[in-house]
Amino acid sequence: MRILIVEDEEAMANGLKFNFEQEGYEVVTEEDGPSALRHFEPDKFSSEPCDLVILDLMLPGMSGYETCRAIRELDDHIPILVLSARTLAEDKTQAFDCGSDQYMTKPFALPELLSRVRNLLDRRSRVANTTAKTNKVLDVYRFDNVRVDFTKFEVTVEGETRSLTTMETQLLRYFVENEGVVLSRSQILEDVWGETADITTRSIDNFVLRLRKLIEANPAEPRRILSVRGTGYRFVIARDDATLGQ
Repeated sequence: MRILIVEDEEAMANGLKFNFEQEGYEVVTEEDGPSALRHFEPDKFSSEPCDLVILDLMLPGMSGYETCRAIRELDDHIPILVLSARTLAEDKTQAFDCGSDQYMTKPFALPELLSRVRNLLDRRSRVANTTAKTNKVLDVYRFDNVRVDFTKFEVTVEGETRSLTTMETQLLRYFVENEGVVLSRSQILEDVWGETADITTRSIDNFVLRLRKLIEANPAEPRRILSVRGTGYRFVIARDDATLGQ
């Protein structure tokens, strides 16, 4: 597995590189956004593709937010873990809105960071290789005018196809597999993310808003991903509306 670390503090970048290499990962470091983006343009960069990005927010020139958004335009699937000294809730919200999957604050505990990286890589692998399961959602799922292809990380609405990030795919599959069930935020957090530090239950709301913008006819008045006051969410569809497979 190959990890891209985007960090302008040399000591921090080298320390992260050393520790991840000790865990058996291949690591490449970049100190700014434009240099990081080269890794997602195969025609301009001959190196192997990356499997995960660790991204600082306070970068010279091009901010981490801009870098994250630009990476998402080039690769919707790669896990992005923001590692930043910024601790405000609005910083985390903006990072999630830009497409990050997890957020950790500095200073951090190395074992936790290593665990989060393993978790993200494992989840990406499981989502990408998910096959049909008995009594579970198949790889392609339809309802209303929505078609979700979980193997391609794509959702198509009225003929327009949009890509999903790894965690968006994981969350949407979780909702579909638990159709009709009231799911608390803490339950969603535990079952979908697995790690809780710095990923608060309120962060789930940001992901739900992004999914609503993709699958709801009117995100302001959702009919599919419903809010349950004081608890969490419930995904609902009419039984006759849902079909499995191609």
